[in-house]
Amino acid sequence: MAGAGYGTGWARAALLAWLLAGCAGVPPAAPERPVTPSPAPGPAVSAESAALASYYGQVQAELLSQGLLRTDMGGADTPFTDRMLAENFLAIAFYEEYDRALGGIVRREAPIPLTRWARPVRVQLNFGASVPINLRTTDTLRVDSYLSRLSRLTGLRIGLADSATDFAIFIADVDERRALGPTLQALLPELSPAQINSMTEMDRNTYCQVVTQSDPATSTYTGAVAVIPAEHPDLLLMSCIHEEIAQALGLPNDSGLARPSIFNDDQEFALLTRQDELMLKILYSPELRPGMTEIQARPVVEMLARRLMGGEG
Repeated sequence: MAGAGYGTGWARAALLAWLLAGCAGVPPAAPERPVTPSPAPGPAVSAESAALASYYGQVQAELLSQGLLRTDMGGADTPFTDRMLAENFLAIAFYEEYDRALGGIVRREAPIPLTRWARPVRVQLNFGASVPINLRTTDTLRVDSYLSRLSRLTGLRIGLADSATDFAIFIADVDERRALGPTLQALLPELSPAQINSMTEMDRNTYCQVVTQSDPATSTYTGAVAVIPAEHPDLLLMSCIHEEIAQALGLPNDSGLARPSIFNDDQEFALLTRQDELMLKILYSPELRPGMTEIQARPVVEMLARRLMGGEG
């Protein structure tokens, strides 16, 4: 399905390359989207999609003007200790933003057992017709590079695949998203109508969404789907890719205390940070087991955090 189209659309404009590659300490990235020449025009835009593109462009510009959407991994201004790392991990890995008992669409923290993948993860990247070919190519390279980074951090085999997908990502415009309902239902049969509607009729203030499906008997994931608006400008798009994929690996919550982190609703960081990397290492450490409760895992998490931080208190 990679490259398959769903309807009309809009071509995103690229940011200057330094936004994603110019900061010290950022891991090597796949090639950026070209600034020149301009992307080839896509299909005719709908008025609604054009309005969304304008809105998201303004959102990104405003966030950047406030010093947000940082692309570094955190630095001297964002120190954290092993204790902070452990507490942040426990808050993010053992709670969900949305209560599944209420259909998975009501935003309310709910406790969960440790849940992660226990098998290799095949990721399929699907583009709507609104995304020009050259941007599909660049985005695919960047997602592939990010998946390789996540694999190194976790020890989990995770990479792009053309079929037999465990994790499907859709980058599609507003008209294309509305046609995704049957596809989402086929990929994750346990999705409720309300969950599907929340993804196909995504509010503009919800920048992107990911849903997962797990086996309650083993607390391991069996599938995931992410939907990202094609109307996003470049940095918002990459921010969604970084957060939604990392969340679907087993860090489903956000915490206002986590800094530096993308698992924080303050939008300070756009891309995976150093603390986020350490949380992913803890998540897939063999000392932890799927199904553990927060109480069971706490002493192990604290030990792992001390080890990763070199005993820093």
